[in-house]
Amino acid sequence: MTYDIAIIGAGIVGAACAMRLAKEGFKVAVIEANEIASGSTAAGMGHIVVMDDSEAQFSLTNFSQKLWNEISAQLPLDCEYENCGTIWVAANGEEMQEARRKKHFYGSRGVEAEILDEKSLREAEPNLREGLAGGLLVPNDSVVYQLCATRYFLETTLSNNVRLIENTCVTGITGAGVKFANGDLLKAEKVIIAGGFWSRELIQDLKIVRRKGHLVITERYPNFVKHQLVELGYLKSAHSSETESVAFNIQPRMTEQLLIGSSRQFGNQNKEIDYKILKQMMERAFEFIPKLRELSALRIWTGFRPATPDNLPYIGAHPRIKNTYVAAGHEGLGITTSLGSAEILTDEILGRKSEIDRKPYSPARFSSVNKVGSNL
Repeated sequence: MTYDIAIIGAGIVGAACAMRLAKEGFKVAVIEANEIASGSTAAGMGHIVVMDDSEAQFSLTNFSQKLWNEISAQLPLDCEYENCGTIWVAANGEEMQEARRKKHFYGSRGVEAEILDEKSLREAEPNLREGLAGGLLVPNDSVVYQLCATRYFLETTLSNNVRLIENTCVTGITGAGVKFANGDLLKAEKVIIAGGFWSRELIQDLKIVRRKGHLVITERYPNFVKHQLVELGYLKSAHSSETESVAFNIQPRMTEQLLIGSSRQFGNQNKEIDYKILKQMMERAFEFIPKLRELSALRIWTGFRPATPDNLPYIGAHPRIKNTYVAAGHEGLGITTSLGSAEILTDEILGRKSEIDRKPYSPARFSSVNKVGSNL
């Protein structure tokens, strides 16, 4: 069989692309070197959050969050979709200024947000330590169990139009489709590379680096935390030029467990737990919620997230390789932006206008081809 589109990568971004393209009637093959959602998707926290590091990041996260809200009612229970909201926690007056800036930014663009003073913050989250300055509540943010959501995206479209091929490695792209490690060829008119940081193995001019992260999930503790809590210092951590950084980030799960992050390490290719950085991450969490010391962890794991120089993903046609598209480099926002990425990539393939401007995410933006006049 010849497919209209071959998607390389069965993480949440690749799965979302498959689901969206299948709805347009395309015959799709999804090829995964390992198993569904076993790469970067498994390294995320499942936070569906509107971000404001740049106008382009806001546009994509806000657009994608709306798409999540639209499909939330049809998600099965095991996807654990919950509209818990986010509180950006301010430790001091300087961070309260940042909370007010974020509120103005969100409010001017139609996103609901509310400033919390010290008292209202404690009322919202009694287990936070005393003395925190306040925070910003963004009530429309949600969480989802991304592994089950990824599987749902694929299973809803597995039919005569969609085929899933697991445990099969793609080693190259040809004019006729994709080549497997055993030499076989899968014929496809177009190819989408959605392989996270592994995408660079197929297209070496993609500027993607790996960021290692640690996550901890606890036993069940009902109502210990009610919102996703993120320190406003997280933004400094996320954009730090240091090779290692940590920040307080905790998420309530529908299972009554707590998911705790976050850490970032550049240049560390080792999958093993780094107990030094793990200790720093947990000590940071204890600074905000001292009672966390009394809880028991159920599991600790690591993963790698694909980061680009400007913290925006690649979404769109590659400027040099004909009929090849990229949906990769989402770093810690792949879960949030998966549906939006799939939507605008589908628009580009079909040659139609998108609800948001696609240009900031173009794979041509770091390419030498772009500098000499790419038509993208």
